[in-house]
Formats: sequence, structure tokens, C-alpha cells
Amino acid sequence: MNEEQSFEKAFDRLEEILQKMNEGKISLDSSLKLFEEANALIAKCNDRLVKAEQKIEMLIKTRSEIEIENGSPKLQKFETDNSKSMEI
Repeated sequence: MNEEQSFEKAFDRLEEILQKMNEGKISLDSSLKLFEEANALIAKCNDRLVKAEQKIEMLIKTRSEIEIENGSPKLQKFETDNSKSMEI
């Protein structure tokens, strides 16, 4: 999977490889080549998933301005354009 190849395209290619291998109509050499390709795709897709998970965790941890009260975001009053107080 080169850097330009999206996760989705790599995953689609993995599905193609799996289908070909499950059909059982390819030679041993072809199966080995497909297995090697699939193995590389799996490793790179996994790496991208791990990086995405780490980024999400970092974004969640940086939401320090959100206060949690009883498992839900704490409601705060704010002023609207009409000078009425609303609760969010």
C-alpha cells in the first residue's frame, strides 16, 4: 500500500485477495504472492488504524473545557442575541 492509496482502497484490495484465495483456483505460487501482498496491506492498514485511534484519543483528552457532571456534559447558561439566558 503506497502512501497515496487510501485505507478504503487497501481494504477493498484485501477483500479481492481473500475472494481469489477462497476460490481455490489459483496456483500455489500465485497464492503465496497474494498472501505476501495481503500481509503487507494488513500491516499498513493496521498502522493507519492505530494512528487514527491515537489521534482520536488525543483529541478526546484535549477537550478539557468540557465539564462532566453525572456522566453527561455539564449544562451552562449563555446569553443569546435577544438577551435571554438559555441552557446548553
